[in-house]
Amino acid sequence: MTSMHDPGQRIRLDVWLWAARFYRTRALARQAVDTGKVEVDGQRAKPARAVRVGETMRIERSGETFEIEVCGLSDIRGPAPVAQGLYSESEDSRARRESARELARAGRNGYRPPEKKPDKRARRLIRALGDIDAS
Repeated sequence: MTSMHDPGQRIRLDVWLWAARFYRTRALARQAVDTGKVEVDGQRAKPARAVRVGETMRIERSGETFEIEVCGLSDIRGPAPVAQGLYSESEDSRARRESARELARAGRNGYRPPEKKPDKRARRLIRALGDIDAS
C-alpha cells in the first residue's frame, strides 16, 4: 500500500485513475489514457506517466468532464469516500457537469413510450408509413 500523504511518492496514471474510482478496471483506465480522454496539466499523457500531488487533470468519462487536482496518492482501490479524498474537483467543473446532466434529463423528458401495443389498425398505418419511407 502506498501512503496517501508522502509527497515524494509517485504512482502510474492508470493505477491512480483506477484507485480514485474514475474507471472500474485498470484496463479501462489505460484505454481512456491511450485514447486521449485524460490530460495531465493540459497535455496528453501515457498510462505509465507518474502522477504527483498538486497536478491538475481533465478526465472525460461517459460524456462528463471532470477537472480535478490531485490531493493524494494511492495504488489500492478503497471505498468511495477514501477515493474521493485523493482529488478535489473545481466548483466550475462540478457546476458544468450538473448543468449538462440537467440538459440531458430535460431532453429525455420529451419522449413518451406508448402505453400499450399498437392495435391492428395502427400496425397497418405503421407498415404503410414504412413503405413510403422505403421508396
